[in-house]
Amino acid sequence: MAFLVRCPNCGDRGVYEFRFGGEVVRRPSTSEAAPVWMKYFYARRNAAGNQREWWYHSLGCRRWLLAERDTTTNEILSTGWPGEVQA
Repeated sequence: MAFLVRCPNCGDRGVYEFRFGGEVVRRPSTSEAAPVWMKYFYARRNAAGNQREWWYHSLGCRRWLLAERDTTTNEILSTGWPGEVQA
């Protein structure tokens, strides 16, 4: 079974057209201390189950999208544009 990602603009495409951007996490404010920023850049939950993620369609429309993926099966459950779906 192929690992497909549904781009809201281009439709279903192979995962190799995309670049993984990581889990969706809240960005700290600019006034936060260095340890908070280190956690933001390097600490990830990496939990089994559904996870909100950033994906970049590098070989297609060259846009960032949000996806919900089941990390145990790699099934993409939903996708959408930032601002149109809850991050």
